[in-house]
Amino acid sequence: MAENPLFAPSSLPYQLPPFAEIREEHYLPAFARGMAEQLAEVDVIARDTAPPTFDNTIAALERSGRILERTATAFFSVAASDSTNAVLEIEKRISPKLTKHSDAIRLNRALWGRIKQVTTEDAEEAWLLEKYREDFIRAGADLSETEQERLKELNEEQSRLSTEFAQNLLKASTESALVVDDPKELDGFDEARIASLESDGRYVLPLLNFTNQPGLAQLTDRDVRRRLYTLSVERAPRNFGLAVRLATLRAERARLLGYPDHAAYKVADQTAKSVEAVEDMLGQLVGPAVRNARKEAEALTEQAGFAIEPWDWSFYAEKVRQARYDFDAGAMRPYFELDRVYLDGVFYAATRLYGVTFSERTDLAGYHPDVRIFEVFNEDGGALGLFALDPFARPTKRGGAWMNNLVNQSFLFGEKPVVINNLNITKPATGPTLLTYDEVTTAFHEFGHALHGLFSEVRYPRVSGTNVPRDFVEYPSQVNEMWATWPEVLANYAKHHETGEPMPAELVAKMKAAEQFNQGFMTVEYLAATLLDWAWHRLSPGETVEDPEAFEQAALEAAQIAFPLVRPRYRTNYFAHVFSGGYSAGYYSYIWSEVLDAESVEWFKENGGLERANGDHFRRALLSKGGSLDPLTAFRDFRGREPSIQPLLERRGLV
Repeated sequence: MAENPLFAPSSLPYQLPPFAEIREEHYLPAFARGMAEQLAEVDVIARDTAPPTFDNTIAALERSGRILERTATAFFSVAASDSTNAVLEIEKRISPKLTKHSDAIRLNRALWGRIKQVTTEDAEEAWLLEKYREDFIRAGADLSETEQERLKELNEEQSRLSTEFAQNLLKASTESALVVDDPKELDGFDEARIASLESDGRYVLPLLNFTNQPGLAQLTDRDVRRRLYTLSVERAPRNFGLAVRLATLRAERARLLGYPDHAAYKVADQTAKSVEAVEDMLGQLVGPAVRNARKEAEALTEQAGFAIEPWDWSFYAEKVRQARYDFDAGAMRPYFELDRVYLDGVFYAATRLYGVTFSERTDLAGYHPDVRIFEVFNEDGGALGLFALDPFARPTKRGGAWMNNLVNQSFLFGEKPVVINNLNITKPATGPTLLTYDEVTTAFHEFGHALHGLFSEVRYPRVSGTNVPRDFVEYPSQVNEMWATWPEVLANYAKHHETGEPMPAELVAKMKAAEQFNQGFMTVEYLAATLLDWAWHRLSPGETVEDPEAFEQAALEAAQIAFPLVRPRYRTNYFAHVFSGGYSAGYYSYIWSEVLDAESVEWFKENGGLERANGDHFRRALLSKGGSLDPLTAFRDFRGREPSIQPLLERRGLV
């Protein structure tokens, strides 16, 4: 297929993948050619008779696999955001092959022998060399041939099961959707929202990928709330069995690699370094969080006048919020129109802090008509990269919100970054797209990831942008959330979609006064999911789980986080982060990163907030470094001291 657009670098600006030219039948031939080409390149490196150097070994590995990189980037972007049955089938076929391909490289004894001999005096090269050595050791490069064969089997089966888990969950978002015949059952939603859910005379509310669906805060019919909640927590039941098998396989792999369990294996190359460090941090949060949640439950029960159930919590939380603070979160939506949130909020804050500007490129296309593309420029007019935005939910898109690179920045290839943010905002049938406050916060959060990718200034793709430890990657994005409610930024974008009037000062004041309300619920919900992930991945090799739902309950009780009114943000059956994503034994990363985030927010406030000097310092000391140095060194270079947990405890009302 000489015309396959994935065989050659894209001719589009910044090498944006040519999605308009790529057809489904292009992927498998491009994967096959890309893997074969990289294996040939690796063979040349491994067989080189010249003494191993950084350039002929490590840099050569960085230069290998260009077709495979282009193909995987384009394909998995589409698979996550605009899948079809054909794409899902390709994903099933290719995922185990990619795992096998990775093993073929990292278990290549001749290649590993050369890597071990490389030396360098350059600091960035030395750090990358250490990362490569860690990668190969953690991949099993030092195991015996028999052990490596078993490791390959374990890796391939995990890849297949993870793909199956993700695809089951994608189908469940619509197959387990709430379906009603009478729009009156959706009382609490506005007319535009109800109209957007209409399908063939019925009304279909798809599930988002967490326990407490947003509709639970608005729907007035208690039985409808119960049905929606039940559909949420019981979706994709086949995934329970897959999760058990995945946890078992991961435990066996950890033992092969010399670790007592998968959690110990995963944290060894993170900033946490040890399971004890993670458990110590989580242990400081559980007690205060549960106490706060119990107090909140008492207030909700008093407001409701009866013993509430889990599906009542969000609804009556809004009632209590209104009663205590005279604050209705729904009153904010008319002031959060999608374009204004981005152009006058997200982009405006970035311009004020970093001097960057944005120009929409309507001549460039993504993989779906909803994707919008913006060219990003530095203050001096120099081109920085491209930012793509895919804001809307659809049945072919996985749940949640995320950022990924379409092109990694690197000086090695002279490539500038292309990054994309995906959200899952309901697209209205007509009229403006109005966001909830949570969706606004998510927009700022994901753009924080985008800035991490856009501001990268490193030589090698392996350490570009967000290629940092899992328990560090959420930190810059969490910092960026602070600008959503920064007075100057909020005043610039929070304007009524019809009148253009700014959000009333009293509504802003009420919002700020209510910020710590319901933090007990949110912290318990998050910690319960974190500790559930941790329990699955502290399983000892050979340990079996006969009843995964009983295991869930026992794990929560053992962690002293079991609270019937607040279930984990993700149960096992829809915990995509850990069973089909890269966060196994790593969901703690969000709260671990929030320690750094809370410290950084304090620094910005102490130094005047939305100032160019502050943005330049954050960009130079931390965002531009990607994974090219120890992340906590980058944090100390920015903050000027070691992190403390105290600002986080104060933020969440846990002191």
